[in-house]
Amino acid sequence: MGSGAPVLAGDVGGTKTVLRLVARGGGALLTRRYDSAAHAGLEAIVNEFLREVAAQALAAPRLAAFGIAGPVVDGVCTTTNLPWRVSEPSLAAACGFEAARLMNDFEATAYGVLEVPAASLVLLHPGQARPRGAIAVLGAGTGLGEALVVDRRTSALSSDWLVVPGEGSHADFAPFDEQTLGLWRWLRDRHGHVSWERVVSGLGMGSIYEYLRDSGAYAESPAIAAERAARDPNAVIGEHAVAGDDPLCSATIELFAACYGAEAGNLALKGLATGGVFLTGGITPKILQSLRAGRFAERFRDKGRLSYVVEAIPVYAVLDQEVPLYGAARVAFTL
Repeated sequence: MGSGAPVLAGDVGGTKTVLRLVARGGGALLTRRYDSAAHAGLEAIVNEFLREVAAQALAAPRLAAFGIAGPVVDGVCTTTNLPWRVSEPSLAAACGFEAARLMNDFEATAYGVLEVPAASLVLLHPGQARPRGAIAVLGAGTGLGEALVVDRRTSALSSDWLVVPGEGSHADFAPFDEQTLGLWRWLRDRHGHVSWERVVSGLGMGSIYEYLRDSGAYAESPAIAAERAARDPNAVIGEHAVAGDDPLCSATIELFAACYGAEAGNLALKGLATGGVFLTGGITPKILQSLRAGRFAERFRDKGRLSYVVEAIPVYAVLDQEVPLYGAARVAFTL
């Protein structure tokens, strides 16, 4: 089905949708970005893209796969931040595809890790990856995504990788010292249940800052408070932490990195991720300096009697933000 033809890969979010025509072999033939909310549905965006494909005399894709921000059940997704209901059969029929696949955006990200160029990886924790070992993928952005990638070997010479998506970020946050115990109590008083996503995410970064401020551990600079009120508050925290010119911002990112390391180690143990742990998402490249510092690796390795297991597992930061497109293309070629 569709052999030799390019495929369509999509990264569909509440703010933007990015579509890419991908040739066999992985070359990008055409990439376009669209304002998601300005369109009535994904079909409208895809058909606009296909008209441009035709206008440029490019071969039309017969297969398509999309990572989409929302739960996908039986090939149907009601998007989280848009009034869209998308189904695989209706999308294929409306756009002339022989087959179309929808998957959660983090599932696409996890498949994309298998395709990411080595130049886009930064080693955060040394180790020796096993060629067929399971892979753990975490992505801190607006929320926290988690998935495992396992090898379903079909012969001695080939492998069939399967993403096992999950919602582990909503499992209970576990404090690991007096500081994080105080953070847990502070969050519990405000939200009741405290999940890992409440801490390791954009939302969590702001919460850590406010906890350190409200607990009296660090004073807030009036100038930075004004900056946070005027623009993206987490970007302000990250920028001043990197610059090293504000103790509260620096302490926030340091604690954030420690918590990120703790949960990365948890997922590595739960999935026995001997193939490596990969950190994706928009936050990772922005706080790379802090992730490379000691507390991330320290908390990643601190697993009691099984510390020796995670000590052997490498951890990589993924700097490439097009990973969901790589994953969607990979899946499209298998349809």
